[in-house]
Amino acid sequence: MTAAADPRETATLPAIGARARPATVLTALGGGCVVLGGLVAAVTAPLSLAHGSWLAAYLVLVCGVAQWAMGRARARSGTSGPRRAWTQVVAWNLGNAVVIAATLLGRPALVDLGSALLVAALVIALFAAPARGATGLALLACWAYRVLLVVLAVSIPVGILLSYLRHA
Repeated sequence: MTAAADPRETATLPAIGARARPATVLTALGGGCVVLGGLVAAVTAPLSLAHGSWLAAYLVLVCGVAQWAMGRARARSGTSGPRRAWTQVVAWNLGNAVVIAATLLGRPALVDLGSALLVAALVIALFAAPARGATGLALLACWAYRVLLVVLAVSIPVGILLSYLRHA
């Protein structure tokens, strides 16, 4: 028997008629992006993709691993309402899609727009980060997650700068 879903984290997806939690969606999409990044890495050299190695790494690390960690942390916290949780899901994925498209199209100004969405998702993630009542390894995991969020936040302006330098 499984535990009942937190009603604050539950929403109906009418397209498939299923109930989904933002934490589950973040985790599943993160895992899917890791696989997609691996597939992109596999075809980068044979297809001579100019941005192939960047795209593979971005899909695995930012879209995949980071999103998977956000999903796992959100599953443990349950501290914010469904609007914030779904806003995080949409902002993170739309922001990543915009950054990827802008980079592949050579439009660094659009990278700024995608990056703003990523920052919004990171702020939501930080406020939903679990910590209260955690001890031992759980507390260490909470702090490691917060460090990941800070690393991601610091990498955003670096990525913006590199985008402008690459397309100057």
